[in-house]
Parts: sequence; structure tokens; C-alpha cells
Amino acid sequence: MGSSFHTAIFCDKSLKITFRLLFAQTEIHTYSVFLFYGSMTRIPLAGSQGKYDYDLLVIGGGSGGLACSKEGECIVLCVTGTKWGLGGTCVNVGCIPKKLMHQAALLGTAVKDAKKYGWQIPDTISHDWPTMAEAIQNHVKSLNWGHRVQLQDKKVKYMNLKGSLVDEHTVRGLSKAGKETVLTAKNIVIATGGRPKYPTNIPGAAEHGITNVALECAGFLKGIGLDTTVMVRSIALRGFDQQMASLVTDYMEAHGTRFAWKSVPNRVDKLSSGALQVTWTDTQTGSEHKDTFDSVLWAVGRAPETKALGLDKLGVQLNKETGKIVVGPDESTSVPNIYAFGDIGEGRPELTPTAIKAGKLLAHRLAGQSTELMNYDNVPTTVFTPLEYSCVGLSEEEAEKRHGKDGIEIYHAFYKPLEFTVAERDASQCYIKVVCEQGGNGKILGLHFTGPNAGEVAQGFAMGFQCGATYSHLIQTVGIHPTCAEEVVKVHITKRSG
Repeated sequence: MGSSFHTAIFCDKSLKITFRLLFAQTEIHTYSVFLFYGSMTRIPLAGSQGKYDYDLLVIGGGSGGLACSKEGECIVLCVTGTKWGLGGTCVNVGCIPKKLMHQAALLGTAVKDAKKYGWQIPDTISHDWPTMAEAIQNHVKSLNWGHRVQLQDKKVKYMNLKGSLVDEHTVRGLSKAGKETVLTAKNIVIATGGRPKYPTNIPGAAEHGITNVALECAGFLKGIGLDTTVMVRSIALRGFDQQMASLVTDYMEAHGTRFAWKSVPNRVDKLSSGALQVTWTDTQTGSEHKDTFDSVLWAVGRAPETKALGLDKLGVQLNKETGKIVVGPDESTSVPNIYAFGDIGEGRPELTPTAIKAGKLLAHRLAGQSTELMNYDNVPTTVFTPLEYSCVGLSEEEAEKRHGKDGIEIYHAFYKPLEFTVAERDASQCYIKVVCEQGGNGKILGLHFTGPNAGEVAQGFAMGFQCGATYSHLIQTVGIHPTCAEEVVKVHITKRSG
């Protein structure tokens, strides 16, 4: 695959929509839960000696489900029905391979920078996709195996079945061979995540498209030399601070990624040459456009497959708009003994670390080891675009909405990473924003950072949010010189000052 590979990415919101990666010619699918009927076979009694086969049964073999399973002292059964290895979206086609591909693109930039640092580099360098894909897939397979070993070590019984609920204590599972098994448990936990959505009103979208993360995927594709266009129907990075989102996309545009703003796709047609022709409309001018691409990638949202779980028959309450399960602070549903967490829970962050932590805490509570609830406030996250963006807490828009424009103070600064100086790289989008309460010590409401290693920077500052960090605490902190992170503790100019 050479630099002529042409990719179109369509997005309305560039969040964590990660389900199928462009691994050479490999297509990977997963469906955790389906509804099915037929004859049934009951497994022998194991685990909970008494009324039920098991103390705890987990539906979902992703990050959250596995974390919950491994924490339980009782015997736990994972019922997933995956067609890939254990680990769910994050391990197989999400966070892990995405970050590694992002690293591949960063290395390409580093090679270019190396010349300015004295390294003798050939004028022409190229990237080999199959080599990268094989290496990443091998790592993913090692993680799959690692999860299976950990389950065995924890005495967790794993069954690769497609599961649906019969009642609040019973799950019906279907094997790949079509054999059905009925399992009973004192408590049932649902952690099946979500599935990508295709625009059903656009002819050819599902037939010819794949799905992934919009800006992150566009970033590493362009970074390894592939021609990439991103179509945005409304705004990029919906739900994030929009000033920061603009810095991210400005950087990407400045480094060669094309954007078709305020545009909507009309259809996708496969030509006799094998190329995909996309027709779209510019909503600002009303004009229609066409172009051809080698690959079309959709990132227009994701939804849970709650219908396949049979929840409606049990009376489990769902959000009518999103289809997600309505859950309480303790991850309980409207039906006793049935719990849900992770992406399938209404109002929960669609992030792997929150699912992992929530799963562990839920297992501890069900085992009577703890009463601690998951704290969903001030969860840090990072967008691994070419210029990384990390944040924790409120966006400027949300802070203003909650506290009023006069109730917040915003400290901000542009900065230039030391690494960029010798390489003569553009740092005009490297920016820090700290959103604080107005008055008093200035409690920090939100922290936003664009620049190298953004996730590493924000992870440390995120702990301060759990301790009630204030602006006074921030400026009293001694920075580590010379780092990008030290620029955060130096911010002193307010937006209000002009």
C-alpha cells in the first residue's frame, strides 16, 4: 500500500467509535449478544452450591467485563460470543491498536525531525503497512492470550457464547456450533459495550464502508503518508471544549489532512475499477460534489445492542433515545440482581478505564467486600490526534453554563515545546487552558492541554482534581524543567484581561 491510498472519513462527532481497523485486508467483526431460541441443555452445577449455578455471571468479555470477572472471589462466567480474542473493542480494534498506529505516525515525524538534530536520514523514506499491521496484530494476540491466562489463574470460567436473558437469574447461551446452554446466577452483570452505527439513509454506506475513530484514524493515516479527507457534518469532537477542538483540526489541516466542513454524504457507489465514489452536498452552498476513494470510514456514533439481550421482556428500563440501560449510582438496573456498567450504561463515559474501575468496584460490592461507588466526575481522557489533546473536568462552555460567564476565570497560554525548537516545527496550536471558579482560591473546574504526550501530562494533574485542586495550588507547584508539563503550572494570563 503506497501513499496513493485515498481514505474518506465521515464524522458528526469524533469520539471513541472503534470497531474495525484497517489491518491489511483483514475484517474483524464482533457481536456480543443475540436473541435465540430452540432446545436447551443445562450445565452441571458448579460454583455457588445451592439455588443457582453461579454467584455471578458476566455478559461481555471486554475491558469492563473482564475486570469485573477477575475481581470476584466467587466463580464467574463470562458469556460473550466474540469472534475475535478476549479483551473487547479496546484491545482488539480500539485503544491499543489505535495508539500503536498513532505511534507509527509520530515516528515518521520524528525521522524528519532527526535531520535537524544531526542524523543522516535518506531524503526518501516510506512506510510499509503490512509490517506494521502484523506487528500490531501479534501484540493484540498476546493480550488475548494474557486475558485467558488471567481468567484461569483467577479461577474464572469462560464460555464463548452469545447470551440473552431469560429472567433475572437466567441466561441462555448459544455456541458457534448452535448448541444452547442455560445458565443461572444469583447476580447477572451486563457489560457488552456498543456497536458502530452506519447511516441507514445513505445508499452504499454499510455495503462499502468500515468504522473507526474519525480524527484519530485520519491523523495516523495521513501521518504514514496516505491521502486522507475528513467530512464533518456539524462540529468536530462534540462534547469536548470547542476551542481546543479547533486547535486540533487546525493543526491537522496545516499538516495536510483535508476537511470538508458542513457537508453531508448522499451515497457511496463502487466503480468498476474497485474505487469508491462518494457523492456529498455542501450544506452551506447547496452544491453537490463527487470524489473517489480507496476506503470509506464512518464515525457517526455507536449504540448498544440491548434488543438482542431480551431486556424488554424482563422490564429492564432503557433510555428510549439512546437504547442504553438506565442505571443507578451502584450500576443497578430497574430489575433486582441485574447490573450494567460501561458503555452500555446511560450517562456513563464511553471510556475503557472507567469501565474497568467500575467493574472492579461492582465486583467488590457484590462480594460484600466494599460499599465504594464509582466516581464518574473529573475523568481524564486524551484524543490521540497528531497534536494530542488531553483534558480533565469541564469544558469552557460547560463551566460557563453551570457557573455563568462572570463566575469563572480562565487562565491560558500558548507555549513552544523544547523538542520543536531545533526541529523548527510549528507550535502555534500548542495551548493550555485552566478553567477555574471566580473568587476565593479559584477551584479548578477544567484543565485542557494540546501538545506532545498530552495524556502523560493530564494524568498527573487529574489526581489534583480528586483532591480539590485550586489555582493557588497550581501556581505553588514547582515545575519540572524543561518539560511541556511545567508550562501548566506557569499559566497566569486570564482571558478576561484580553
